Amino acid sequence: MDVVTPPASPALAPFVEALWYVEKRVPHGRERVLPSGGMQLLVNLGEDELRSTHGATVRRTRGAALQGANAEPVVIDTAHRETIMGVAFRPGGAYPFFPAPASATRGDLVEVDALWEPDGALLRERLLEAATPAEKLRELEVVLLAHVICPLAPDRARAFAVAALDYGMAVDAVADRLGMTPKRLARRFAGEVGLTPKLFARVRRFQRLLLAVADGVAVDWARLAAECGYYDQAHLIHDFRAFSGMTPGAYQARSAWERNHVPLPD
Repeated sequence: MDVVTPPASPALAPFVEALWYVEKRVPHGRERVLPSGGMQLLVNLGEDELRSTHGATVRRTRGAALQGANAEPVVIDTAHRETIMGVAFRPGGAYPFFPAPASATRGDLVEVDALWEPDGALLRERLLEAATPAEKLRELEVVLLAHVICPLAPDRARAFAVAALDYGMAVDAVADRLGMTPKRLARRFAGEVGLTPKLFARVRRFQRLLLAVADGVAVDWARLAAECGYYDQAHLIHDFRAFSGMTPGAYQARSAWERNHVPLPD
């Protein structure tokens, strides 16, 4: 059972892209999760543990953790995540709910216990007590609203920077439009989004590329390189390897709707 829903509370909509719940997916072993530029709150309801592999390093936490923004692929074992739920934050959307700057959690899993003392230790138990997936998602929304640490007012400057960089505008041009120096923009952006503006722009360009790759259709990589804003095909391949750990020709997503999940051979 897969349940994905936008937040019911209008106050959360500018910050949360979706609340989601996945139950009893047929396990296929390991898969590579590609960076998207966003952060997620993850709660493993099957086991009180979350673990992932970053290069040669295996990271383990308790079953409720905040996944910081990544700029590299992460390997997970789906067999240990049969029932899992979470919050997919919009880029920069996690900062009203957690005291640590987004840059402090970059590329890492941070236990909710450490971020929401003492309530974080009870999050997983509260969700387990809810009877149905819909009730669990409602409870998760209640928990989010209870941990707001600053006014839930949309930040127009951050929203513009995220949208402009996603569209492909140069960092210096974004800073100029906002009346900031590039250094000030970089410092503020990293604190709220988790990645520097330049790195975020590269990750989002990579995401535009994945959207343009149709499953089962021959790909003209040179054409896509030009359309997606790469200097040339070699530049595209370099970034593709950096963000996916594979060549473009080896990329095969789990499905057209799950382009950031790539099953790995046993």
